[in-house]
Amino acid sequence: MPCYNEEVTIGKVVRDFRAALPDAAIYVYDNNSTDRTAEIAAAPDIVAKVLEGYDMVIGDRLSSTYFQENKRPFHNFGNRLVRGSINHLFRAHVTDIMTGYRAFSFTFVKTYPVLSRGFEVETEMTIHSLNNNLRLYEMPIQYRDRPEGSVSKLDTVGDGIRVMSTIFRMIREYKPLPFFGGLGLIIGIVGIVLCGTVTFEFAKTGVVTHFPTLIGAVMLVIAGLLLIIAGIILDVMAKNDRKTFVLDTNKIAYNKRH
Repeated sequence: MPCYNEEVTIGKVVRDFRAALPDAAIYVYDNNSTDRTAEIAAAPDIVAKVLEGYDMVIGDRLSSTYFQENKRPFHNFGNRLVRGSINHLFRAHVTDIMTGYRAFSFTFVKTYPVLSRGFEVETEMTIHSLNNNLRLYEMPIQYRDRPEGSVSKLDTVGDGIRVMSTIFRMIREYKPLPFFGGLGLIIGIVGIVLCGTVTFEFAKTGVVTHFPTLIGAVMLVIAGLLLIIAGIILDVMAKNDRKTFVLDTNKIAYNKRH
């Protein structure tokens, strides 16, 4: 299907062809269009994956031309940092977490609580999907950098801080045991080390000369234990929330069919 700068009409034409020839492979040749023809023409493919049963389909820029086209090194570094952090914490293999080109299922839309107001919303969507075992599909898309004279609306530092804050908040909420347990373990170890120094001094001299250190060390150990216990309790609650989420999504799917 040859065309040139047909962003207004190409979407309907592709949909009409797909309706008339549902089993056909449709190829759109945009002849290096300067508008959004290629992006709009690709939309039916990303929607088709949702219709196949995926809850969120992600337009993956990083597997194609992103790092060649994007001339902003801090953006590239930020993408790698966020991707590595989330994939490590949630044991996932998502390639492009920061992309805004996505399609969603009915279930995703009805169960996703929008809490972010800015650029960090993509991160929140991805973590929501990974935490609740929703079906993700990544579809490589072509990325082209902004043309000369076009200014990005992104604030590298400000948006980066908001994204990392979102990750921090969602780890605290979705992974409470590693978060609070790890924090409690660190604090507890510091307290034990301080207790050890006081105990060593007492064993050597028979006198405790650093009572404030001893009291502070005991308080740190207690605080560490409380954080670990809190992490265990919150982890149980988070697992129950995930069970409730699964039941709710099953109800949504059932009601949609009936």
